[in-house]
Amino acid sequence: MAIDLRAAFENEPPVLDFIWSGFLAGTVGALVAPGATGKSFWALEAAMSIACSVAGGDLVGLGPKRTGRVVYFAGEDPEVALVCRVHAIGQHLNQQAREAIAENLTIKPIMGKLMNVMDDQQRADLIKFCDGARLIVLDTLSRIHDRDENSNGDMARLVATLEHVAASTGASVLYLHHVSKGSAREGQTDQQQAARGASALIDNARWCGFVAKMTKDEAEGLSDRAYDRHPIGDDRRGCFVRFGVSKQNYAATQLDRWYLRHGSGVLLPVDLLVAKQDGGKGRHREQA
Repeated sequence: MAIDLRAAFENEPPVLDFIWSGFLAGTVGALVAPGATGKSFWALEAAMSIACSVAGGDLVGLGPKRTGRVVYFAGEDPEVALVCRVHAIGQHLNQQAREAIAENLTIKPIMGKLMNVMDDQQRADLIKFCDGARLIVLDTLSRIHDRDENSNGDMARLVATLEHVAASTGASVLYLHHVSKGSAREGQTDQQQAARGASALIDNARWCGFVAKMTKDEAEGLSDRAYDRHPIGDDRRGCFVRFGVSKQNYAATQLDRWYLRHGSGVLLPVDLLVAKQDGGKGRHREQA
């Protein structure tokens, strides 16, 4: 059905429905990061925030306006590791939040299952299973297809297929992906084109977030409250990661935010300040 242009000109437009800020419902988004940075923990905690219908479940601070059913396909880790992650996150949730998440979140281990969304029957089964979901998470992209990730044609077709899944289920689709070796080597993992493979993967997505390790320069210029404004330093910077948005098509980009990575891997927001040695000045701003 074509858009009624006269109605669009004359009537107030509909309010856009966002999964979280900038990630429009019914679209395809990406979360990119180097390996072992914390992107799977971030995505799992984000999935729980969307699945949780009561206070206390939004550990990553996304502030979703609406919640709903979430399906998380986990392709990189065995079931036992996933159970350990869920348990670790659960230690930071109240009982009501745990119950709400258990009602609305389904985690499907697919490691070794050869899942392929480009296969007609597998795609039909996925759409049926996820019908009515609010969010579908695919962790990671390389585990759910059989095409050439360096081919723009193949990857444009893959993203179009994920858009079909979104349109058929009513869900947004978030896929996790690794950065290229070059962007990791150059310290550019927070850039829009840092993703490994063909540029169509990010060009054709409507939202792209990243999780990046704290750099040496950031560790020298930032401090957390527990250390009385002294620089975090090189020995502690591995405990902090930065989340931000490198691409979004439907809203203003928010400021990056910092997370403290706990021993179990759980990411929790942390306020970072300019370290004392900068005299309170510098390019780093306090993160809320």
